[in-house]
Formats: sequence, C-alpha cells, structure tokens
Amino acid sequence: MWRKTLSRIPTHFGRLVFLSSLRDALTGRYAHPPLSQIVGGEITDRTLCHSHHEIFSVWLGFSLAQQKADLDEYLMASQAPLDLVPYRDIAPATAHQVERQLYLTDLETLLELLRFEHDGAYSVPEA
Repeated sequence: MWRKTLSRIPTHFGRLVFLSSLRDALTGRYAHPPLSQIVGGEITDRTLCHSHHEIFSVWLGFSLAQQKADLDEYLMASQAPLDLVPYRDIAPATAHQVERQLYLTDLETLLELLRFEHDGAYSVPEA
C-alpha cells in the first residue's frame, strides 16, 4: 500500500518533499494517519524513515543531468517558486554528513542553473 502511495508522486524530488513533510521537526518521527491505522505508529515510523532514506539514496545516485530533469519536472508539476523549495530540510535524519553535503552541493548547483535559465541568461539578443 505504501509503495502505491509513493508511486503516485511522479518525481523522486517530489517524493522527498512529501516524505520530509511527514517527519515531525521536534521528535523526528514520521506520521501518516492512513498507514498508522493499518500497521500502527511504530511500523509507520520505521517504514517512512526507510522510504525516505531509500529515495534520498536513489536521488544521490542520479547524475546531475538526471537530478535536473527530475527537479524541473517537480517544479513544473508543483508550480512551486524556486525560492520556496524547502530543500535544506529534505534530507532524512538517517543520512550521513557526507550524503547531506553531496545533496546540498548538488541542489544548490541545480538551483543556480535554474535561476540562470529563468533569468534569461541564455537568451541571445537579436542583432
């Protein structure tokens, strides 16, 4: 059931945003009431924590081009402004520091590329 829920989110980045939204900032525990009703709070927490880390690891394994394509698709589908993407809070608590640093470096690079594209830096003025 949980995999089916996640599969409805078309992008890996969207899945990361969704999963990070299910984590309580104070306790670090994950909650998803429909899943909790079926399997209980403890199993829900473990399942969501595992899913979060798994999808995060897949994202890190993407090339920068694949990450950009996925992020582009997420931004188009969500209509989220670039400056409101909560990218700093998306890494799972179980991520190692080196994984967090790689993630932040990649995301900040991608956001700069997107800002560069959005501001028309690639457009060539007419002669």
